[in-house]
Amino acid sequence: MAYIKRHSARIFFLSCLFFFCVPFVHALELEDAKTKGLVGETVTGYLAAVPGKSNPEVNALVSRINDLRRKEYQKIASKNGTAVAVVEKIGAKKAIDKTPAGQFVQRSDGSWTKK
Repeated sequence: MAYIKRHSARIFFLSCLFFFCVPFVHALELEDAKTKGLVGETVTGYLAAVPGKSNPEVNALVSRINDLRRKEYQKIASKNGTAVAVVEKIGAKKAIDKTPAGQFVQRSDGSWTKK
């Protein structure tokens, strides 16, 4: 108990560092994958591997990000009393609109293009 009292500031700092930095690690991985042309935004509101760029690491990133998005879409849909599909469609438009030039996005016909 004395150890915890003496080091409470350090424990608090490390806890904050963990909880606040972990999301940035995912964001850096995502941005790196987008910049390298490995993944892109889809018309469904989710991330996907660009055709021919899939590998286990890319697939794991896509799965992780899409799980987070799915949970957020469900939360927003519940809060607003609307269907998840509506929220996904809005999310897709926002994500594609925010995608910088040179990164991949999926067209409505399912084909991929660099924005």
